[in-house]
Amino acid sequence: MVKVGDQICDGPLGDVGTKMLHDDERVRIWEVDLAPGEATAPHRHEHDYILIFLEGDRIAAVPHVDATGPSASYIEAEVVPGSHVLLKKGGIEAALNVGTKRYYEYLIELKDRP
Repeated sequence: MVKVGDQICDGPLGDVGTKMLHDDERVRIWEVDLAPGEATAPHRHEHDYILIFLEGDRIAAVPHVDATGPSASYIEAEVVPGSHVLLKKGGIEAALNVGTKRYYEYLIELKDRP
């Protein structure tokens, strides 16, 4: 469950995306598809990963109650379709579409990255 007012999420950890598209020994590719106001399950990033933004206008990372360090902060960002970002493993959060448009991305987990 995501509690936006408290800017935290709790509950059991789930998948980092809404649908797995590919999985092999090197990478795992997820689709993340969220309507306005919809959130992913709380999840832990076990691998470095790349986000490729395809649609949307604003997204938030809502920290899990067990998050520590930099990943324990609520963050909102503008979505620029066609852009991407490389992020480090370790975060425990839920992604929340705080925009007015559908949010759609590919999330690529880099399983063989040290």
